[in-house]
Amino acid sequence: MLYEFAKLTLQIGATPKALPGIKAYVEDGEARGTLLGCWASEIGELNKVAVLRGFSDGEALRAERKRTLESRNPFGCRDFLMHLETDSYAPFPDLPSIETGAFGPVYEIRSYIMKPGVLPDVVASWRAALPARLKLSRNLIVMHTIEGPARLTHIWPYSSLEQRAEIRGKAVQMGVWPPKGGADHLAVMANGIWLPTEISPLK
Repeated sequence: MLYEFAKLTLQIGATPKALPGIKAYVEDGEARGTLLGCWASEIGELNKVAVLRGFSDGEALRAERKRTLESRNPFGCRDFLMHLETDSYAPFPDLPSIETGAFGPVYEIRSYIMKPGVLPDVVASWRAALPARLKLSRNLIVMHTIEGPARLTHIWPYSSLEQRAEIRGKAVQMGVWPPKGGADHLAVMANGIWLPTEISPLK
């Protein structure tokens, strides 16, 4: 399974107006891939919608990216769309495919730009650290870009901001998180709290 993670910057207050068009676009008969999540930014970047879709293979992903590039109405919300970013991702080895369900409603989406040449080291450190961290709470996905800047993105669902703070504090106190040496591999770090929209299969 491969993934596309798209960030749509919308006009202020336009998210409710844009959602019907986004839903129609990803469910169109010509669309490739499956909608997994659609979140609105709550803390961090504002006036943004994040759309996560899964693809069976690289051919399907490339075909959908081409459809978006050539569309006169990308994601069905051109009237409200200020900026669009799309990245293609592969999951870290041995991680299961994303399952949809009600795991939130608070989703933490963290994204890092990695220094050049460090992906094998990052994968190794994360594979060592994840088993202990997953005993504390669910992870939705850890993935890296397969084109463009070397980016690492991971998504964590929580029932509340309070639960997030409690679990992250416990992980640090126990010494199981963050992965050892991780900061040495990262150039740029970004984080945000996102809430599922009405069209999101991930709740």
